[in-house]
Amino acid sequence: MIGYFATILATALGLLVVDMVVPGVEISNFPSAIIAAIVIGLVNAFIGPIIKVLSLPLTFITLGLFSFVVNGILLWLASVIVPGFTMNGILAFIFAPIVLSFVSTFLNKYFAEKGTT
Repeated sequence: MIGYFATILATALGLLVVDMVVPGVEISNFPSAIIAAIVIGLVNAFIGPIIKVLSLPLTFITLGLFSFVVNGILLWLASVIVPGFTMNGILAFIFAPIVLSFVSTFLNKYFAEKGTT
């Protein structure tokens, strides 16, 4: 149970970093980041597999590069659902999921190491 909360916190903090680093991504406050983290998890769990299977031929043809577009679509969909979280522009669409992935992975690893001691 603590692991889920740590993952949500890591994603929310990652979204705040994305807000600072990537132009075109705006998060109004920390509660919006928490809600966005929960919605991103739900979108990736329920809608993500469907879109990934449907886009498999394009992903295969582009040698996996289309997966960046799929991740951008999923993040954009979460921004449409959550008030206080907006994504504008192609740079945000492409780079926000990449930065979010790196930051969330780093924070999840950090929380996992601190939880074992």
